[in-house]
Amino acid sequence: MDIQTDHRYAINLNVRGIQPSATLRINELSNQLRAEGRDIVKLGLGQSPFPVPERVVEALREHAQEKDYLPVKGLKALREAIAGYINRRERMGCKWEDVLIGPGSKELLFMLQLAYYGDLLIPRPSWVSYAPQARIIGRSVHWLPTHAENNWQLTAEELDIICRDDPSRPRILIMNYPSNPTGCTYTDDQLLAIANVARKYKLILLSDEIYGEVHFEGKHKSIARYYPEGTIISTGLSKWAGAGGWRLGTFIFPPELRPLQDAMAIIASETYTATSAPIQHAAIAAFTGGEDLDEYLKQSRRVLKVVGEYLHRRLTAMGAVVQKPEGAFYLFPDFSNFRDALAKRDIKTSQALCQSLLEDTGVAILPASDFGFVPDHLAARLAFVDFDGAEALRLAGDDYADQDLDDDFVKQACPRLVKAMDKMEQWLTGL
Repeated sequence: MDIQTDHRYAINLNVRGIQPSATLRINELSNQLRAEGRDIVKLGLGQSPFPVPERVVEALREHAQEKDYLPVKGLKALREAIAGYINRRERMGCKWEDVLIGPGSKELLFMLQLAYYGDLLIPRPSWVSYAPQARIIGRSVHWLPTHAENNWQLTAEELDIICRDDPSRPRILIMNYPSNPTGCTYTDDQLLAIANVARKYKLILLSDEIYGEVHFEGKHKSIARYYPEGTIISTGLSKWAGAGGWRLGTFIFPPELRPLQDAMAIIASETYTATSAPIQHAAIAAFTGGEDLDEYLKQSRRVLKVVGEYLHRRLTAMGAVVQKPEGAFYLFPDFSNFRDALAKRDIKTSQALCQSLLEDTGVAILPASDFGFVPDHLAARLAFVDFDGAEALRLAGDDYADQDLDDDFVKQACPRLVKAMDKMEQWLTGL
């Protein structure tokens, strides 16, 4: 039978040709190669290396028997805990009614684009799933230019340029900081300037702050402070509480956007119904906070900062151009200095670069083309997560409790990351 003419195979044209999520694809490939006996250093999928805090795990155990369908917008006690969390962190006046719970912030973002009929504005580079989601739904995507000398961050001027020609056009602007893929973040002045432009054009601003708690200095600020009436804050448990597989995300809306929240809840009611009941009950412990969680975050930040700075130094010494990370667990090195040497091996795209690196060294990273760049932009994203997070936290909190973390700590706690740098350095030197 000719599949092309069989209507059973008439896949939605918005979906045809889209590859599986790049981060999940590299993770599955890495696992497959490991299963075949290869020694793979997994720097592709951005999964937190740290364990879920024990009190949160205990809360899940205690509520494992919860089996009832919960309200579509989420468990009231959890929505109250998240409102309190945001109010403590951002000094805002959020109410529990402003909170929407979903099975991961990724799903909530998809529903937002379904519920709101507007173009998607995405700074380049950005996380791998923003643009494919828009394409699946049938929305227009506009990539906003950014520049390496500005740490790949959006400027108010660039935002204004794209909005001014059609000022009343409905648009969603996505900002993600600390950034995946760069690890960079914004200053107060930058946030204020962008907020003023967003207000000028009445943009819906989706502020993806999933890495906010792993700002290395613990000083993350939300742009919602400067544009409260139009900003939706997105966060969850995956990155700061190590609970990616638990699939719990949350959007915090301003009261002015309640109709949009209600529309998303209607979509939720007809699709996933409600987020897992035991997970929601357990998440109350995470968002309520406490001294144990404060200590967990303090040590997590210390570890990620020293690792990020170590890798930044190593990559820079190799000849890559890379911005110093300020949060999260990513680096975005540019290998353009090796363009001629790579071309002699017929490596002319970031995809080919990452493929060759994986085959030759076992180091798995993601190409810049997965983050919105043209194929021949010779950069890649490196997720520095292949280490034993529980052991790193123990070491930082015990042996290094009263001293600064240093390169010796990195070598002791994160030997696979050191190994990855050694392998990359040897590979680049041998081009």
